[in-house]
This record gives sequence, structure tokens and C-alpha cells, in this order.
Amino acid sequence: MRSVGEPAKGEANMKSMSEEPVPLHEEFIYCCGAATHVLKCGPWKDLSKDESKNLPRLLFMIIPVYVAKFPLTLNEAGFCLLRTDSSLCLKQLECRMCSGAQSHLSNPGLAGYYRTFIQALYCGLNQQYPVWVVSHAGHCKPPSGMEMIEDTDIKELEDVFGLNGQVEHKLNFLKKNVSKDIKLVLIAHSIGCYITLEMMKRASELQVLRSVLLFPTIERMAQSPQGKLMTPLLCKLRYILYMPVYLLSFLPEGAKASLVRFALRGMKTCDESSIITSLNLFSVDCIANILYMASQEMMKVVERDSTTIKQNLKKLIFYYGTGDSWCPQHYYDEIKMDFPDGDIRLCEKGLRHAFVLDASKEMAAMITDWLQDDLTKL
Repeated sequence: MRSVGEPAKGEANMKSMSEEPVPLHEEFIYCCGAATHVLKCGPWKDLSKDESKNLPRLLFMIIPVYVAKFPLTLNEAGFCLLRTDSSLCLKQLECRMCSGAQSHLSNPGLAGYYRTFIQALYCGLNQQYPVWVVSHAGHCKPPSGMEMIEDTDIKELEDVFGLNGQVEHKLNFLKKNVSKDIKLVLIAHSIGCYITLEMMKRASELQVLRSVLLFPTIERMAQSPQGKLMTPLLCKLRYILYMPVYLLSFLPEGAKASLVRFALRGMKTCDESSIITSLNLFSVDCIANILYMASQEMMKVVERDSTTIKQNLKKLIFYYGTGDSWCPQHYYDEIKMDFPDGDIRLCEKGLRHAFVLDASKEMAAMITDWLQDDLTKL
């Protein structure tokens, strides 16, 4: 385990993020037998002790995304560098990115992409509640030499890297690491929204105060515009991607970072933590687990679970994008029609599906505003 930064001293508000360090603790653990990256924002490192009088009343937990466009874009850039006519290929790739292909980029389920987001959310909440993000099982590469914490109380799952296994992975993490008396605000992103609905369905005993579902991929993923493009590749041809990743893994760290910057160069701004986190994508093990989960998403995320939504409607906030090729706007129109009393919103700010790449602070500010009434009632 290691800590990044020191706990802030004294009272602070959301402006303090730029004035004094936000307490951020980083852990790599084994959960259900799989490597898991956990980022914890706030001074609370352990929320499992029922007898503690200092436990907060509420935990904000982020359930991350996985959709595959960004790793594939990075692979495409890698292919260019490996070709003999790389200069021509790079020019073609640059033209594609600048012409709008970047609008479809999405980030894998790596906790590091949410570093700025959870810090901004923690400050927006006046540093009163812990904000944690838990990576998907097997989507991280622990730094060499870093101590890994064994999770001996939780049995290994048969298919922890699959979609069902990822749901059980999150439930087991909560059971092991969070007191049952603590209320939860689940903030889910993309496929994290599907996982969150499944968690609420399977574990009704969870004290979920509110679930915020951002750019929710909860139905017909293979039929979405991006799904139609990605499904054949993910389900039938994903193994061909392992070789370029293996070859690129031998590059120096500086060269890898340069390649990531090139893959993201079509964006006006990019969170620096995204560059560092993306270096995990040069690990064959990580890429194999990421693409395997994505292939299952295309096959298993078909029908919207309207029953679970109906049972928990008052706890749910949906936030759809206007130009999202993973959950197009007519998905929003249909769910809005089916649940007219639900809190179902359409983005008016033009945020991309992978908002954590360049709009973490803006999204955190919106969520803080949405939850003010809930927090005042605690």
C-alpha cells in the first residue's frame, strides 16, 4: 500500500483543491483473486470497522467504465509505428483524429482515470465524505515492488474477469471493506451503470441513498453505432491485438507516454493523470482482460432491466449524452417515455462519453449540485 499526498489540515472547501493537497490514498489489493486498484479520497482508509465512532455516514463509490475504443486507437497508433511506411500512416491517423474520430474515445475501467474526478467531487462535497473508485478486476498492472494486499476472506470467482464476475467483484469488495451501516452513493459510468443496477438487484440489503448513472450502457450495446463497429472485432478478432501490445511493451516508458499523447492529440485538453494511467494499456495481461470483458458486454448487455429500474426509480439519476455512439439519444427518448417520473437527464454541455479525459471537474460540479437535497436530509 502507498499514500499519495498528505491529508489536508483544517477546514476546506472545493476551492482548496488548488491551494492545499487533497488526501488521496492508493492501494493495490487482490479481490476475488484478481488484482484491483483502489483510490480513496479523504482521510478515511478503513471503513470496515463497525465499532469505530469516526466512520462517516456516507461513502461515494465510483463504478468505472469499460468500452474498448481507446485501447484500439492506441493499438492503431502502435501499428503505424511498427510499419515501414509509418510517416504516411501517422499522417492518415492524425487526419482521422482531427476530423472527429476522437469524439468516440472511451476509457477502460482503470481507477487512475478518475483521479481528478474524485478529488474534484471530494472538494465539492466540502471534504465531508470519502470518495472511492475501485478498478475492474484485472484491469490494472501493479507497480513493481509495491506491496499487494491479499484478500484471504473472499473466495476466488470462477470467471472474475467476465461481466458477471465484475459485478460479484464489486459486491465482495463492499462486503469486505465497507461497514454495512454506511450509506452509499454509487456513481457509475458507462458499463458501470449496468454493473450498478445488477448490484442493486442482487444485494437489496445495500443502503443505497442514490445511484448516478452517467452515459449508461445498459441495453443493446451491440446494436449501438459503436457496437456495430466493435462487436466483430471484440468477439472474433481481439486476439490479433495482443501481438502489437506485446511488442510495444518493450518501449521505454517515455516512448509509451509519447505514444499515448499522440493517440489523444485530437483533444483540446487532456487530464495528465489519463496519460499516466494509459500506460497500463501496454500490458498484455491488462489488455486481454479488458477486451475479454468488452466482448461479453456486446453479447450480454441486450435488454434494459426495466424491472430493477422500476423498483429503484426514486434512487436513480440517469445522464445521457447527445452525441454518444454507445448509448444514442433515442435510447434516452425511449427510457424517458417508459419512466416519465424518473430523473432522466440529457447532457446540454456537449460532454463526451469518456468525460474523465477532459471534463472531470465539470462533471463533479454537476453531480454535487444534483445531490444537494439528498445530503441536506442526512
